[in-house]
Amino acid sequence: MGYCPNTEKEQQEMLSAIGVQSVEGLFAAIPAALRAKSFDLQQGMSEFETYDRMKGVAGKNSSDILNFIGGGFYDHIIPAAVDHLSGRAEFYTAYTPYQPECSQGTLQALFEYQTAICRLTGLDVSNASLYDGATACAEAAMMSLRVTGRNRILVDACVSPFSREVLKTYLFNLDVEIVEIPPLDGSLDRAELGRLLDATVAGVIVQNPNFFGTVEDFTALADDIHAKGALLIASVYPIALGILKSPGEMGVDIAIGDGQSLGNPLSFGGPSFGFIAAKKSHIRNMPGRIVGETVDKNGKRGFVLTLQAREQHIKRHKATSNICSNQGLCALRGLIFLSTIGKTGLAEMATLNRDKAEYAKSRLASISGVKLLHSGPTFNEFTLLLPRSSTPVVSTLLKKGIAAGVPAGEYYNGLENALIVTVTEKRSKSEIDRLAQAIQEVLQCN
Repeated sequence: MGYCPNTEKEQQEMLSAIGVQSVEGLFAAIPAALRAKSFDLQQGMSEFETYDRMKGVAGKNSSDILNFIGGGFYDHIIPAAVDHLSGRAEFYTAYTPYQPECSQGTLQALFEYQTAICRLTGLDVSNASLYDGATACAEAAMMSLRVTGRNRILVDACVSPFSREVLKTYLFNLDVEIVEIPPLDGSLDRAELGRLLDATVAGVIVQNPNFFGTVEDFTALADDIHAKGALLIASVYPIALGILKSPGEMGVDIAIGDGQSLGNPLSFGGPSFGFIAAKKSHIRNMPGRIVGETVDKNGKRGFVLTLQAREQHIKRHKATSNICSNQGLCALRGLIFLSTIGKTGLAEMATLNRDKAEYAKSRLASISGVKLLHSGPTFNEFTLLLPRSSTPVVSTLLKKGIAAGVPAGEYYNGLENALIVTVTEKRSKSEIDRLAQAIQEVLQCN
């Protein structure tokens, strides 16, 4: 437990030790305009009053918004079994399984999760999950630095801007150069990558489908990257892997992604989990926990945390990662989701996503003044170029109960007219037609 100073003298000694004169000095970095003047706490309420108050607050959230937003978080169907099984007390109350003799259920679930991720990505090894897709991206970059001993990372700017920001934050204080390759019409500029790729590069990070929705095959690229002694890191959308070529088939060294689409609700942005899988040769450089299968003294099947001791997560600069916790319950939901729908179900869901998105793409691109950013293949996301800035169009449609997509200009200079639209299996033909009609009406208005 932490130490709490009991006297004013002890408090002042602690403040002096960290170089500030007062408690207020701890918050000096926060602009005064952003600091709370007071917390204005209400008098305590009873359980009934509190519950009633929370229902009133929750009721202010609109539940009838027609959602075409993606950008890394997706509105997918979640089988009822996911909530039911993950809600069992032995799962949602479980702590870190450092003691295998009393954690076999949790350990086996995580082992099966790792197996599912390996089968999904076509790679050899997986850990027992990470925080989210963005931190998985940063951890994969760190892996490439450890494996190669180099200090340069190339990142396709078609990778999610959220992941790229986390990557920069993670590596900020390290002697590492991050070079972003500007997008070329919504896809990777392979000529520019070839110019930048040399013997100083530790890893190249790409995304498939990328932030604009474009689907690419990186098989030939993997050969070029390996010829330079670097690693290929691919961020992937797990639902899309139901029909797309897997990272393993493309020759990817490390596959990463966000598991929110695997049985986890949107929930105002979280929680989710990140997954990471790699070739077996890189297993010693993987972050986080790895669960292995073994036998006990009686020859019975059992599970343990393997290859890493608990201290490996907490000994600062010598640790493969300083993430000391993970998103085990969310990862369990991902496992239950994949187990429930199965291989065939995943392929059917992915096909439904693609087919509905193709209809939407055709319908929307037929509107006068609207065209596609990229003519290549897509999965369930695609980018439109509108005849005017997409941000006010999105704002207008939101007032009509339609979340039309992500304005790309919020993250990319020169793409102020671009709108990234997402269509999942939950969207119907009539809803897509409603979106198209609404966009057409807004664009026709002066």
